Amino acid sequence: MFIDYATLTIKAGRGGDGCVSFRREKFVPKGGPDGGDGGKGGDVIFVVDPNRTTLLDFRYVHHFEAENGMHGSGNKMTGRNGKDCIIPVPQGTLVKDKETGEILADLTSIGQKWIAAKGGKGGKGNSNFATSVNRAPRKATPGKEGEEKSLILELKLIADVGLVGKPNAGKSTLLATVTAARPKIADYPFTTLEPNLGIVPLPEFRSFVMADIPGLIEGASQGKGLGYRFLRHIERTRLLLILIPMDSENPKEELMMLLNELNHYSEELVKKPRLVVRSKSDLISQSSIELEEAILSFSAVTHHNIKELIYRIDQELKTIPQTRFPITTFENESGQELYG
Repeated sequence: MFIDYATLTIKAGRGGDGCVSFRREKFVPKGGPDGGDGGKGGDVIFVVDPNRTTLLDFRYVHHFEAENGMHGSGNKMTGRNGKDCIIPVPQGTLVKDKETGEILADLTSIGQKWIAAKGGKGGKGNSNFATSVNRAPRKATPGKEGEEKSLILELKLIADVGLVGKPNAGKSTLLATVTAARPKIADYPFTTLEPNLGIVPLPEFRSFVMADIPGLIEGASQGKGLGYRFLRHIERTRLLLILIPMDSENPKEELMMLLNELNHYSEELVKKPRLVVRSKSDLISQSSIELEEAILSFSAVTHHNIKELIYRIDQELKTIPQTRFPITTFENESGQELYG
């Protein structure tokens, strides 16, 4: 099951309390203060896991907590730090504040880490408060509470090429032909109910990633059909491949409809580099209406012009800069570098 939206609450660990204690040893009847500090509360950390492809794990589990720090003890013993709560998420996860909608993190790189909630600091033991005036302080401070947040997770797939077209335009058939992906294919609308990814191999050990989403119909921006909901999954693509089938009654109107729905979703999406192609060239009843924007026609069934299509996509991608996502570095209490 493909899940690309989830809500959850997270809570970092509370810091341990400082300790009030005095040194008591044989022959040392009036030892000084030796209360230790409390340990730091654990952080809540998101980690991009290459083995995760959806947000399904968050469908039933909505609350995550890190461990509290341990209290300090005598002999200036510092309490143990609380264990971090590690939350694995798929590549392309966008983290937002549930209350404000503010984007907090964009997790796009495999292995990337981001501290979502920082654990509270441990309290100070009374050994920290000894002075020349007060040699036996009975003061210690409590640990600080850890951060608590309500979050929204949105998954946006990362691909080089995004397929756009009406239902039954041949997108899934093309994906299955040029990659090892096996999307459901049938001769009726809305066969594709969720996004699919595939890797297209190229010469010299190169490749690019292609994404297929459910087809768009007129009025998708008003909630009709399924494809509009999944348009977020081609927002990160470098190139759009728009498929207009040869049996289209009016290919020019169909292309304008698709561009209009993309524009309703995002002006940036419709500005992306794109190639327009005619699919299903094997059909006998081909439309007599030409489409000037189309660079070629192809058939994923007979493999007509498939190599030419892959070559044109590859050449176009070479002219488009690789997308670089900003990564912010953080350091946790132990000095380990984390990313967000």
